[in-house]
Amino acid sequence: MCGIIGIVGMAPVTARLVATLKRLEYRGYDSAGVAVVLPEGIERRRSVGKIVSLEDKLQEEPLIGFTGIGHTRWATHGEASERNAHPHTAEGVAIVHNGIIENYAELKTELRSQGYEFHTETDSETVAVLISTFLKQGDDPKVAVSKALKRFTGAYALSMIFEGYTDMMIGARQGSPLVIGVGKDEMFLGSDALAIAPFTNQVIYLEEGDWCILSRTGYEIFDMNDQPAERPVQTVETEDSVADKGNYPHFMLKEIFEQPKALTRTLKAYTHPARGTVSLPKSGEEELDFSTVSSLYLISCGTAHYATRVAEYWFEQLAGIPCKTDIASEFRYRRPALAPNSAAIFVSQSGETADTLAALRYCKEQGVKTIAIVNVPTSTIAREADIVLPTLAGPEIGVASTKAFTAQLLSLLASAIHAGHTRGVITEEAFADYNKSVFSIIDLVDETLDLDRQIYSVCELIAEADDVFYLGRGVHYPLALEGALKLKEISYIHAEGFGAGELKHGPIALITDKTPIVFIAPTDELFEKSLSNLQEVAARKGPVLLLSDRKGVDLAGNVPTASLEIPACNPIVAPFVYAVVLQLIAYHTAVMRGTDVDQPRNLAKSVTVE
Repeated sequence: MCGIIGIVGMAPVTARLVATLKRLEYRGYDSAGVAVVLPEGIERRRSVGKIVSLEDKLQEEPLIGFTGIGHTRWATHGEASERNAHPHTAEGVAIVHNGIIENYAELKTELRSQGYEFHTETDSETVAVLISTFLKQGDDPKVAVSKALKRFTGAYALSMIFEGYTDMMIGARQGSPLVIGVGKDEMFLGSDALAIAPFTNQVIYLEEGDWCILSRTGYEIFDMNDQPAERPVQTVETEDSVADKGNYPHFMLKEIFEQPKALTRTLKAYTHPARGTVSLPKSGEEELDFSTVSSLYLISCGTAHYATRVAEYWFEQLAGIPCKTDIASEFRYRRPALAPNSAAIFVSQSGETADTLAALRYCKEQGVKTIAIVNVPTSTIAREADIVLPTLAGPEIGVASTKAFTAQLLSLLASAIHAGHTRGVITEEAFADYNKSVFSIIDLVDETLDLDRQIYSVCELIAEADDVFYLGRGVHYPLALEGALKLKEISYIHAEGFGAGELKHGPIALITDKTPIVFIAPTDELFEKSLSNLQEVAARKGPVLLLSDRKGVDLAGNVPTASLEIPACNPIVAPFVYAVVLQLIAYHTAVMRGTDVDQPRNLAKSVTVE
């Protein structure tokens, strides 16, 4: 959520600030702005809506400075307006902020009582005003920031510039990520490595409570106790093509079609180099031993939560480990009693999801083994977990997760098979069969992507609807939830997913001839029951889109309104195939409705606030 870029350079920075904000559009935003330090003071430009509006304003009123900050805002406190857009200023300072200052109301009351004025509805302005008070008392920026940071509760990633200091920028992080970029005669601050990738691949990940002072030629880092701290400089390689849609009209479609490559990279990481069988990558010095695990908690948010709900079936059926899936935002506040000898898996595309990180810390406090499945190995969740299992999807720009979701599924399936094998639940013969199925996934996904035009042709059944229901059984129930989420995220159609067996326990009351049903029903052991549910829907005139293999389509006959024949496969890997179909249904429906596919309203890519 929100994007930050800061540059202390030897040349004008405004154009580079704006170009970086464009690279950060995927994080979700509703306003944008930049500020620079000039010899006569600090100047800023802000606008509501897309970054093109900011570019138009800068065309009319240029800003030329060598030290500056930029921000894309996703509104939390106060509406999306130019007044509430970042950067925020107070006398002597300008700041950009990701996160939430939880005690801002208390600080505002205190500062107003001292005669200070506020001009926005945001919590972030409090940061600028509080720092300004210390500057007015005679403190230099370093001392002023140090004092101010000790007053804030909540989460923040901050980048700050100061009047009269054309060769200084200060950054700080607590609960939200912030990265230093080390360049040649210039330094950078960014909300992630992608922000500063065009300028340098030498980065420093600030740790919790760290703050830093940057100049053109160097940096100082301090910990939460204001003691000098050493943090390693890391070389980060990013793909140049990440921010380029290529020949695709949207990043989402590009990333859907990148799934064979993403899955190939991920599968390679989970393949034993000598035996060529499913295994787990080594994570530092610690080995992941499922043989002593009594129970497993699977904790995540959003799309990652649906990946873990699929994995719950896998771990219980393949490894015999009792599982509990939980939404991180509920888990952390329920403060559950955790079983002895249990382990917890935390799944996050960004590795910075605030609620998931808080849940991980709770489990660590309780002595539970923590396992991170993340797409960013340098993220906070990865750094704090006991064991890290990667997803190698590559950076994902579209807000609606696609390739990251299937990469998460692959990491979880490989883990479940490994667990079952090491625990003796899976025989050698079954292990060989499962390996064969896992290594067929890439070809199956390729084959499914070839159905794109057929998938497009059935989306008219959905595009004009106000409500759509998704139904599935077994592992396809959480896929129904994920399919509904994808549709509502990018098409703005109200969509709900249900376990097909629950249909007659309430949802069937909502079925009409204007309520399309997407039915996920491959010919597995539950197909006959699914077919009965399909008949129940059809009897009430609900338009049905059946997703099944050739056998299932034939058995359903003319009962569905429309059918898509999906490649047949072992049930253990069917979620990969059907996930791709559901992604393409959501994508084509959204395009038909003319919505903003890559940057849907009100959503953000990396949710770093509660």
